[in-house]
Amino acid sequence: MNSRLYADGTDLTRLIEFLPRVRPAAWVGDYPGATDLHELLCQPELQANTRLWFDRQEQLMAFALVDAYHNLLFDYDPHANSNELEEAILQWGVACLQRALQADGADVTLDAVCREADGERYAWLTRHGFQPQPLRTLHFIRSLSEPVPDSQLPDGFSIRSVCGLAEVEALVALHRAAFGTDRMTIEERRAMMSVPDYEPALDLVVVAPAGRLAGFCVCGIPVEENAVTGRNAGYTDPIGVHPDFQKQGLARALLLTGLQLLRERGMQEAVLGTSSENTAMQAAARSAGFQLESAKVWFAKSL
Repeated sequence: MNSRLYADGTDLTRLIEFLPRVRPAAWVGDYPGATDLHELLCQPELQANTRLWFDRQEQLMAFALVDAYHNLLFDYDPHANSNELEEAILQWGVACLQRALQADGADVTLDAVCREADGERYAWLTRHGFQPQPLRTLHFIRSLSEPVPDSQLPDGFSIRSVCGLAEVEALVALHRAAFGTDRMTIEERRAMMSVPDYEPALDLVVVAPAGRLAGFCVCGIPVEENAVTGRNAGYTDPIGVHPDFQKQGLARALLLTGLQLLRERGMQEAVLGTSSENTAMQAAARSAGFQLESAKVWFAKSL
């Protein structure tokens, strides 16, 4: 077994082709899917946090990366798994986190996530000292064969597509305000808008009467993942509304607009994810016809 850092676009192709080889077909789009890898690995700091493992025939066996929020993201070929490989993946995650701690001195944990139904990964994480947390990521699905109601907005509000890179700073500020967090940067928003599947017309914002951006919904069609799964699915997240404009039905209106656009493009279903703590988003999703499909458990490991 040998390993090295992520190198270039050839490695990106390797990783995207690796996912359907080691994941059940229904889970190919799980984070990080093909679109996510495009987004993550166009950022130099995340390239430096990505490692690949190969067997003696130079066949990819595993990869692991630690993102900007200290999440260990990894996949491995179960036929090639070993104690040595598991330990190498874990130690890579720990090393990346230690570098981050040296840089900013924050008291953080190494985090990871797995489907509730994925007993193998659940066992892997607990075996290596990760502790399950109360937080869940909830995944919703909505058939587009069902009617999609027209969106309704308060007087003076409108929905449009974003105005390209010129609006990046405003979009980042809106995201941070909507979620009360700094978990979005200009570099990350630019990366989202640079992936091959990005369609500007599906990147939506609500504009308030005075011209302020009141909410957003990033919709899209993961072409590479659909080709593998055979699904015609689009996504309608992330989605958020500025605190000044919440409880006015803006999230539902954004969702319905996104659903209509995906349906026009031939999609048969739509998916979205949200936190188990975000009860408002869950309510908006259900009101737009989404149903809960699955959940993921978050884990944390202290150093």
